[in-house]
Amino acid sequence: MMKAETAQSYDLRVPRYTSYPTAPHFSAAVDGAVCATWLGELDPAQPLSLYFHIPFCAEMCWFCGCYTKIVRRYSPVTDYLDTLLAEVDLVAGLLPGRFRARHLHWGGGSPTMLRPEDWMRTVERLRQRFDVDPDAEIAVELDPRTATEEYVAALAAAGVNRASIGVQDFDAEVQRAINRIQPYETTAQVIAWLRGHGINGLNMDLMYGLPHQTMERVAAMADLAAGLRPDRVALFGYAHVPWMKSHQRLIDEASLPGAEQRWAQFETASERLLAAGYVAVGLDHFARPDDPLAVALADGRLRRNFQGYTTDDAAALLGFGGSAIGALPQGYVQNAAPLGIWAKAVRAGRPATSRGFALAPEDRLRAALIERLMCDMRIDLAALCARFGVPDDHFDRELAGLDRLVGDGIVDVSGRTVRVTEQGRPLIRVVASAFDSYLGTGERRHARAV
Repeated sequence: MMKAETAQSYDLRVPRYTSYPTAPHFSAAVDGAVCATWLGELDPAQPLSLYFHIPFCAEMCWFCGCYTKIVRRYSPVTDYLDTLLAEVDLVAGLLPGRFRARHLHWGGGSPTMLRPEDWMRTVERLRQRFDVDPDAEIAVELDPRTATEEYVAALAAAGVNRASIGVQDFDAEVQRAINRIQPYETTAQVIAWLRGHGINGLNMDLMYGLPHQTMERVAAMADLAAGLRPDRVALFGYAHVPWMKSHQRLIDEASLPGAEQRWAQFETASERLLAAGYVAVGLDHFARPDDPLAVALADGRLRRNFQGYTTDDAAALLGFGGSAIGALPQGYVQNAAPLGIWAKAVRAGRPATSRGFALAPEDRLRAALIERLMCDMRIDLAALCARFGVPDDHFDRELAGLDRLVGDGIVDVSGRTVRVTEQGRPLIRVVASAFDSYLGTGERRHARAV
C-alpha cells in the first residue's frame, strides 16, 4: 500500500498519453489541406484502422469527459450519419488506392443511438470503400441502458466481434450521484444477448474516484464485473475537470474521494481483478491470460492509441465524425468539434481537420519511448537511442530527474534501463511525463495522475 504522503505528493495532473505530443498541443497549423496531402502520401500496401465517432446520447452522464450531444429526436442522428458517410466517401477518394481495414472502432457518445438499419447501411458503405479483412476486429462501444436485442442482432449481422460495455459502477448510490442509473440486471441481460448472437469479445469499463465510492463498494464492483466474465476490464480514474466539462459541476465535490482514497480504491479493485484471474495490462487495463491483449503484452507487441491499449499496429488511424482524431505517419489530425463546422467542411468536399500536429524526428523518438513505457513498464534507453540514431546520452537530463521516483520506489534505474515497479504501476503517467518535452503548458487540461 502506498504511503499517504506519497499518494498526496504525486496527486498531479498529467496526460493519459494516448498520443505524444498530446492533444492540448495540437494547433491550427495542421488543417484540411495538410490532411489531404498526408492522406495522399499513404502506402496502399499498409492496412488502416478506422474510427467512427457517434457524438449522441439520450441523457448526460455527469462524469462524462467525451464530446457528446444530448438528443431527444432521431433526425439529428440521421443527418449526422449522412454527413459521416459523405466523409467516408471524401476521405476514401483522397487515398492513393483502395486500402485494407484491419481494425474498426465505433465510439461516442453512444453508438447505441443508431437504429439497426442505419448501422447496417454504415457498414455496407465501409465495405464499398475499403477491403475489410475477414479477421478484422470490429468493435463497438455499447450503453446497456439503450441497447436492444434487435440492435445487438444487427451488430452481429454486420460482423461486429467485440463490444465495450460501459458500466462505471454497480452501486445504486454512486449511479444516482453520476446520473447513470443502470441496474446490474440490465448489464447482465445485454451481455447475454451479445453472447447469444455470437459477439464473444467483451470489454467492460469501470471507474474509481467517483462520488460516494468506498473501498468496500469498489471491491464489490470488481467482483460483480469479474462474475460476468468479460475478456477485458478497463479501470479508469474519474477525471473531475468542471472547468472543461460544465456538466461535471452537477457532481458534489465534497462526495469525491481524496488522493489517498483514490489510490486505495485502485489498488483494491486491481487486487480483486487479479485474484479473479486477470492479467494487469499497462496502466489501467486487465485481460484474461488468453485474450489477444494479454498475449500481445507477453510478446512485446502491445500498443497504445486514442482508444487506449490495443493490439492494433496499423501505421495509420483514420478518424471520422465531429472531433474524431486520426494518427498518420506524418502526424495527428483532429476534426472540428462543433458539428456544424465539421459538416460544412465535408459538404464543401474538403477534410474537416481543424487542428493537428506534424511530427518532428525528436517527437517520434519520445513518442516511441513513452509508448513502450506505458505498455511494457520499462524502456531500454540505450537500445532506443541506437534505433533512432541519436547519442547514447540523449536522455541523461531526464534520467537524472528520476531520482525522486527511484527514492519513492516508483521506478528502478539500472544503467540506461528504466523499469516501473508494481507499486508504481498507477503512476506510469508520471514516469512518462518525465520524458515529455512539451509538458509545462496546459496542465489543468489533464486528468489526475491517480
